[in-house]
Amino acid sequence: MKVVDHIKKAAGKTLFSFEILPPLKGQNIQSIFDHIDPLMEFQPPFIDVTYHREEYVYKELSGGLLQKKVVRKRPGTVGICAAIQNKYEVDAVPHILCGGFTREDTENFLIDLDFLGIDNVLALRGDAVKNETYFSAEKEGHTYAKDLVKQIVGLNKGEYLDDELLNKSKTNFCIGVAGYPEKHMEAPSLDQDVLRLKEKVDAGACYVVTQMFFDNQKYFEFVDKCRKAGITVPIIPGLKPLATKKQLSILPHRFHVDLPDELTLEVLKCKSKEEVRQVGVEWCIKQSKELIKGGAPVLHYYSMGKSDNIQKIAGELF
Repeated sequence: MKVVDHIKKAAGKTLFSFEILPPLKGQNIQSIFDHIDPLMEFQPPFIDVTYHREEYVYKELSGGLLQKKVVRKRPGTVGICAAIQNKYEVDAVPHILCGGFTREDTENFLIDLDFLGIDNVLALRGDAVKNETYFSAEKEGHTYAKDLVKQIVGLNKGEYLDDELLNKSKTNFCIGVAGYPEKHMEAPSLDQDVLRLKEKVDAGACYVVTQMFFDNQKYFEFVDKCRKAGITVPIIPGLKPLATKKQLSILPHRFHVDLPDELTLEVLKCKSKEEVRQVGVEWCIKQSKELIKGGAPVLHYYSMGKSDNIQKIAGELF
């Protein structure tokens, strides 16, 4: 079932969902099941699976020369999605990127998903390659997420890259895109970023999932700006419980989000890792309750490979 159909079926009740990372290469899928199992009691209608683009590493050869190698540290997105749908009978939402994909790679990826009965995708530009400052597209790839959305919409209409194909079947993907309540790091302003989001929705995106935030007012103001800009699709808040003191600096640096002083000061008072995790859980529960009261269609949690704190939060809400 499509994400937007799950939301319609809920008839105003806030749903629970979460996002998982593929395991590092060399691990098996049981680590994914161990992560998902404790959260299934809260009946998520869908689970997101991230996609991690290639990285470049340089291996020193004899003679001092460096050999450039392409590595993928977390492969398996498509296989994990198939396994989730088979084992848990819930919808899987694979992430698909502009970065590292040509248009043909994208088409083949989507065909695989369609054959597996996967109805939803989250279309993202993706980050720059590790150790590079700016994003650059593949020679035959997409530079912007709106163009990726257009290709998916085209495939939904039976438009393939090869015009000479006969008996072309149509796909039927529900397309999600990312939104940024505190603006994308490359956007000159929040207003301009909302305009870019509207371009993605106008291109065919069906719903929006936001970047994590820790101040609910940022989300509510963002939704208000989107509605005034003519964006009418569901806007799902993305949440992450803070888990370590290091994240006080890591999260603002990596995701360009602000942490409220009240949360920061409470974390700094903590004497142990356990105390920090509890503060993070309590803050996220507080956020979640307010978002449910404010009519959020889904609460979408970024688990970052850990499910115990998400389990505590969901246990208070769902």
